[in-house]
Amino acid sequence: MERLKFDVPKMDCGAEEQLIRMQLGDRSDVLRIACDLSSRTVDVVHNGAADEIERAFASLNLGASLVDREPVETLEPSDDDRRQRQTLISVLAINASLFVVEMSFGLIAGSMGLVADSLDMLADASVYGLGLYAVGKSSGHKRAVARISGWSQLLLAALGIFEVVRRFAGTEQEPISWLMIAVSILALAGNVASLILLQRARSNEAHIRATSICTSNDVLVNLGVILAGILVYATSSKLPDLVIGAAVFALVAYGAVRILKIASARTA
Repeated sequence: MERLKFDVPKMDCGAEEQLIRMQLGDRSDVLRIACDLSSRTVDVVHNGAADEIERAFASLNLGASLVDREPVETLEPSDDDRRQRQTLISVLAINASLFVVEMSFGLIAGSMGLVADSLDMLADASVYGLGLYAVGKSSGHKRAVARISGWSQLLLAALGIFEVVRRFAGTEQEPISWLMIAVSILALAGNVASLILLQRARSNEAHIRATSICTSNDVLVNLGVILAGILVYATSSKLPDLVIGAAVFALVAYGAVRILKIASARTA
């Protein structure tokens, strides 16, 4: 067996990590894949031909380069998979619940910021739910589910942006600012709880680290919606809500495009 270490400068978040796992996961000669998002490196333990794995990385166009290799006699014990799975299920349950709450109250309050934030929660839940669902499945199965997830999110984001434009040009009143702020504070508390759960997992595995990064980004979105609610109250204008809504819908669309890239990637 041999451990290969790759420097992958374009591995920015969980989407690229999933892309790498899809590319290499079905290879019988690949025994373990460990990604470190903070240093943008990937360790691959294999018992086959190293040049074939290098070609597989090159086909992903992530700028990967082999920086180290060493023989290994035995695989080190893996992290507690059951604990990681339970943590991810808890975080996904929080995200799914927040999606329902924010979508419901976003429609009641007439807030595009809350509706967009709810779709961002749904996007995160679908990405990591896909990761849990696809364990042990074939690459073709993973890609089929990823396509459904990506196109669904892209459609919802497009409809959201269309609604923002319609409301900007229309005569709708400003959203209910206090409801925007209250629900966003609840969502913020949920995301903070998710981060605490992820930190307690004490895992360096990529899917846990990726979830932490995306949840941290959700916290920033929550703060943005709270600020928009305050500005709506202070100015009696719908514009701050529409601006934050458009920004988050664009973020959801970008995430959907990344998922579709994963789904369309060709294996080596």
